[in-house]
Amino acid sequence: MSKRQTYFVTGTDTGVGKTCVSAALLHAAKAQGFSTLALKPVAAGCEESPDGLVNDDALMLQQFMTEPLSYSQVNPVALKAAIAPHIAAQQEGRSLSSARLAGICRGALMHRVDLALVEGAGGWRVPLNSRETLAHLAASLQVPVILVVALRLGCINHALLTADAIKMDGLRLAGWVANRVSPETMAAEQENIETLSQWLPAPCLGVLPYQSELSIPDLASHLDIRSLVGTSST
Repeated sequence: MSKRQTYFVTGTDTGVGKTCVSAALLHAAKAQGFSTLALKPVAAGCEESPDGLVNDDALMLQQFMTEPLSYSQVNPVALKAAIAPHIAAQQEGRSLSSARLAGICRGALMHRVDLALVEGAGGWRVPLNSRETLAHLAASLQVPVILVVALRLGCINHALLTADAIKMDGLRLAGWVANRVSPETMAAEQENIETLSQWLPAPCLGVLPYQSELSIPDLASHLDIRSLVGTSST
């Protein structure tokens, strides 16, 4: 691999498994000898700890990346309420901007690794303030996008709308992951996956099984990351 590959990870909605997919991508890359880091620039729903507010998603990313970044580098904006980030920030008397977040991300991305992921919050159009959404952050960073699609009723529409929005914002969809978020298999699941494969302008990186007990290594075994990082770390 000649240079670092950086991707923005988004989802068709909130609760679709972006962090589990990101962690699985990190694990798969590490297993192939690649160095990694991941950022969660904004996280809502944080809990108090001896070191301040922390978020489970950011802690998971920190656990599975190879680069020893501090928590504050992984998650520079930690918000307490588990609501839309811009509302949580307003409640705390804080302001969010894509320019500031992009600057923070660029600082962390100066670390020399093979694969870097920047995970969003919620879906593609989650607001940061009255004028900007998290899509503005991805656009500022000018990196390709990985889309996590929850396999449930309505996923085709949500995925195609998100893919259109990504293209409209001038970014490339690099790949997508189908994620089973329920123990019950959705009706016509395979047909839905085939339709998504036909319509989405990027390769499917994997179809992840539902897990009653989370195993990131098992999820990683269902991913094909060759289109993201190539086939060799040398």
